[in-house]
Amino acid sequence: MSAPSGVLPPHPGLAGGPVYLDYNATTPVDPRVAEAMRPYLTDFFGNPSSSHRYAAAPRWALAEARAQVAGLIGAGPGEIVFTGSGSEADLLALRGAVLASGRPRPQVITQATEHPAVLETCRALERLHGARATVLPVDGDGLVTPAALAAALTEDTVLVSVMAANNETGVLQPITELAALAHERGALFHCDAAQAVGKVLLDARELGVDLLTIVGHKMYAPKGAAALFVREGVRLEPVVYGGGQEYGLRAGTESVALAVALGTAAQLAAVELANGAPVRTMALRDDLHRRLTAALPGRVHLNGPDEQRLPNTLNVSVEGVLGHELLAAVGEIAASTGSACHSGTHTPSPVLTAMGLDATRALGALRLSLGRWSTAEDIETAAAALIRAAGAR
Repeated sequence: MSAPSGVLPPHPGLAGGPVYLDYNATTPVDPRVAEAMRPYLTDFFGNPSSSHRYAAAPRWALAEARAQVAGLIGAGPGEIVFTGSGSEADLLALRGAVLASGRPRPQVITQATEHPAVLETCRALERLHGARATVLPVDGDGLVTPAALAAALTEDTVLVSVMAANNETGVLQPITELAALAHERGALFHCDAAQAVGKVLLDARELGVDLLTIVGHKMYAPKGAAALFVREGVRLEPVVYGGGQEYGLRAGTESVALAVALGTAAQLAAVELANGAPVRTMALRDDLHRRLTAALPGRVHLNGPDEQRLPNTLNVSVEGVLGHELLAAVGEIAASTGSACHSGTHTPSPVLTAMGLDATRALGALRLSLGRWSTAEDIETAAAALIRAAGAR
């Protein structure tokens, strides 16, 4: 596989469209990823579990993909379980740990700005399996304090689940310290790293996590490709029962093409991280922030920490304007806001609300997230459009 060069050719899906600043929502599939998976949709169609020659290439490709994903996070190939989505990986981690614990009243601890895949699974575990879920608060930067976790841990705690990076603000949680506290009380630690894997260096061993979620469509693979790191020795109840694929944790004939896509994306990400891509992305992000603050003095407020966040994520509120109205007035940009729309009514983001932001500031928020195909020209165009639209209000 060829390594990513300093200058990528234009992505065909982005040509002629608005400046794409919504990489945290999903990434365009890298053409190299699409090309790598193509033969496993056509020529190499065999079931990797079969014993004849049509199974050989798919079986090898599946093993290679597992090793590539493992290599990105410092794991062993036998610790990677392929799943169909990050939500499924989260379900396997949380439900799997709770049911495997055998505790009559197990406690699961998470935090207020976690992804709904974790929060809703915790609620389901309470409703269906007699678990007790504790949701920790966050501070004004969106961080969980180790002291809050230490106070919440009990002898019944089975699992702690805290994401590596928030999808809205990019804040990076102190995972190593939190995981160590969980282990001191005999609990497992799960980390949803959907937003962080491929954007920053992560090593599962150094973090000290037992379970870690990886999502392909956040790092230039297709939707439907994801994985769960399961540390060797950790017992989980399967999420899908059947033929014993994926070490018995997720039955069903494997999608070799999607596994290959995830593996290729992981290898490309590893090369980019080694070549300093986060520094380039951070420079573009900070240039966008500087342009906005210089042109709209006193009106642009950063949501989340200045330093401890993903290099690609800028979440700002612009005084005097609602985020969704600003984006609607700017046709040159595709991005997200700090609100959710339900039946035409916009409500503040639960993430920003949990951080203590008032409704006005939360409703004024924009999430501008950069990625592999972001350029200096994109930033100049986006900044000018936002400044023009905000200045007219």
